[in-house]
Amino acid sequence: MEKILIAGANGTTGKKIVDLLATSQYFTPVAMVRKEEQIKQFEEKKIETVLADLEQDLSHAFSAIDKVIFAAGSGGKKVKEVDQEGAKKLIKESEKNNIKKFVMLSSMGADAPEQAEDLQEYLKAKQNADEYLKKSNIPFSIVRPGSLTNDEAKGKIKLSKKLQERGEISRADVAQTLVRVLHDSAQINKTFEIIEGDTLIGKAIPN
Repeated sequence: MEKILIAGANGTTGKKIVDLLATSQYFTPVAMVRKEEQIKQFEEKKIETVLADLEQDLSHAFSAIDKVIFAAGSGGKKVKEVDQEGAKKLIKESEKNNIKKFVMLSSMGADAPEQAEDLQEYLKAKQNADEYLKKSNIPFSIVRPGSLTNDEAKGKIKLSKKLQERGEISRADVAQTLVRVLHDSAQINKTFEIIEGDTLIGKAIPN
């Protein structure tokens, strides 16, 4: 079983990722949380946690970690500090620890922030973090979903390096996609966009 560090484990998508990994036959989750009071909910499910802040030292969070999922977000409050610099700090630490794969939850529009009508600062931060990851020596997958919803998982997506349309996708399906690309050869060193679609996630992303 590979140990997966989830940055942003307390977020809406992060919690879904942790739950999926907790039932996986390949992976076991380590929930990275920022506040002491966020630990209990995971401990009750017997999920390992680590207290670490993306704005602080992260070296202690990497004990026996094999792979990393970055699903953290500042919610627009500290875009540069968390979404950009926090991600870069996690990537740097991953390099030091010879992490086998880094899965980045990015956003559709991060390839051209200047064209966005809103959220330009956020998309620019995501773009900078994505570019930093691409230049690292860590095998990676960068996942760029459309607008996130809290709908039920459909288990089906539309995936392309560049989709020629906007669209929505549930956080549940994004979580499934992120877990799917943890496999070594799945979408290795690729950046791709996803929205709700007709292709089963397992088919859209062969291992």
